[in-house]
Amino acid sequence: MSSAYCPVRVGMLANMTASAIMSIDQGTTSSRVVIYDERARVLSSAQREHRQHFPQPGWVEHDAVEIWNTVRELMGLVTARAGMSAEDIACIGITNQRETTVLWDVETGRPVHRAIVWQDTRTDDLLVRVRESDDADELRRITGLPLASYFCAPKIAWILEYSEPARLAAERGTLRFGTMDTWLLWNLTGGVHGGVHATDITNASRTLLMDLETGQWRPELGAHFGLDPEQLGPMLPEIRASVSDFGAVSARVPLAGVRVTGILGDQQSAAFGQAVFAPGEVKNTYGTGCFLLHNTGAEVVRSEHGLLSTVAYQLDGEAPMYALEGSIAQAGSVVQWLRDNLGVITTSEDVERLAGTVTDNGGVYFVPAFSGLFAPHWRPDARGLIIGLTGYATAGHIARAALEATAFQTRDVLAAVVEDTGLTPEVIRADGGMSVNDELMQFQADVLGVPVQRPRNVETTALGAAYAAGLGHGVWTDLDQLRELCVTGQRWEPAMAPEQREALRRRWDRAVVHAQGWLLDDA
Repeated sequence: MSSAYCPVRVGMLANMTASAIMSIDQGTTSSRVVIYDERARVLSSAQREHRQHFPQPGWVEHDAVEIWNTVRELMGLVTARAGMSAEDIACIGITNQRETTVLWDVETGRPVHRAIVWQDTRTDDLLVRVRESDDADELRRITGLPLASYFCAPKIAWILEYSEPARLAAERGTLRFGTMDTWLLWNLTGGVHGGVHATDITNASRTLLMDLETGQWRPELGAHFGLDPEQLGPMLPEIRASVSDFGAVSARVPLAGVRVTGILGDQQSAAFGQAVFAPGEVKNTYGTGCFLLHNTGAEVVRSEHGLLSTVAYQLDGEAPMYALEGSIAQAGSVVQWLRDNLGVITTSEDVERLAGTVTDNGGVYFVPAFSGLFAPHWRPDARGLIIGLTGYATAGHIARAALEATAFQTRDVLAAVVEDTGLTPEVIRADGGMSVNDELMQFQADVLGVPVQRPRNVETTALGAAYAAGLGHGVWTDLDQLRELCVTGQRWEPAMAPEQREALRRRWDRAVVHAQGWLLDDA
């Protein structure tokens, strides 16, 4: 089958005999591949971590070739474990860590620099100049995004400034940009032998280069970051709907001929996996970071309280659906830091046991601003701190404070959602690895004053990509069918007295203030 683009409507693809769906979930710390059946039950799965590179404080990089090789190997592994072949797989969905920026030479297929990860803060100085320009408000109006190192455009500019191979490829017209979905799709569909250079609208909306209302690239926005718009245009992938045909897997890759029919950025995919399809519905994913999405329907809602406006999803041939998002940089990564940097736990699972050795945080608060504070503060000058220490504090109090930080940060972004929309959600749909911690979920409900509900399958990011692909292929025909597949698990009701909730909030707010301003010039 050709890997060329073929516009389709939902449910209009051929080869309907197979009904298994493969989901590629490429995350910040690991990649996972899962095969689901038509009832969204897991048939086979495998996961593998990849290296994190920290060349300087605040810098985070990934090896894009390592990630591609890992994904390709996992695809073959899960297919073999399930006793399947390409003929048994109906379609493939991709979900990915958003904003992480890959630049490669289309002729060689090699990246010109390690991928710069979404958490990376090296472009803060560049963004100071952009924020001080007269065009800062216009950039936010067009893209829906604050000017932060989080997003792709300043990362592209940095690589072009400091990488000679990147500059030479750009001059030749052979340099290509993509987030991880684009990089994987290009390799899956042929790479240097005619690979498809495309992305979906949710990932494109995270670049500071897409017009949020039209869903089209605006290469001239690159000029604000020192990029040549004429040079930038050919580097950008084609933007397609999240649920659409992205091309067929090439003969050089396992599952040759199977078509990729759904792509979503990871947080939008988690929302899709939780069936957050209607305005007012909210999900919160507790992963490496923590991300709350509030569906605003077909309307772009502009935040006045530190949230960002983004695309939730788009079905082929239909208008995009939008969301307000509160992005928190550090959540599960804090647990990894306790394990890998401090050595106070041996495995990530140990943190719940250690936190359980104490009944409260003992007055200790942990603000994990390792790469600054994201929503709703947007303070790149902030750095992490542990405050409130006394001789009474133990490792248990620090572990508990690390977990509670995720709940407090979620409270901050939900408060911003309520301010922007005037709506308090009926329930927060929780998912992601940290959501398996029952005590954390109860504390989350307590500090929010809102019930928290967890699905039976907490790995909704991979599930969302499978839903999108299956919808695009015709395994399922509409969103109502997907809703019926969602199985709820446990629910936690708020049990904390309002005065205790308010006292905790005040102390947390003071800790956040103390974390800010660490990188300001004292001269």
